[in-house]
Amino acid sequence: MAVKAIRESVAPIRAGDFESLEQKVYRAIESLKAAKAARDAAERDVARVRQQMADRADELGSLRHEMVVMRREREEVRGRVEKLLKQIEALTADESGR
Repeated sequence: MAVKAIRESVAPIRAGDFESLEQKVYRAIESLKAAKAARDAAERDVARVRQQMADRADELGSLRHEMVVMRREREEVRGRVEKLLKQIEALTADESGR
């Protein structure tokens, strides 16, 4: 009895309806292909950006180290210049005192 009820409830599919359904399936497949291609492109972009971020982080570390070294050198040069200026002042003070 259940089989008879199912057979009665299933209407025959017309050729136009089948073609319409077939077109919908093809459009869905194309949409899935496009979505997959977009996802793959986005994943490649994410990988590229992550690599760029890692490169920039390495570069930032190097630049920070270089800045520390340059500040240290600047302080050394400043100390030397101040020492030279004091020596010059001492010499000029001796000469003017004579």
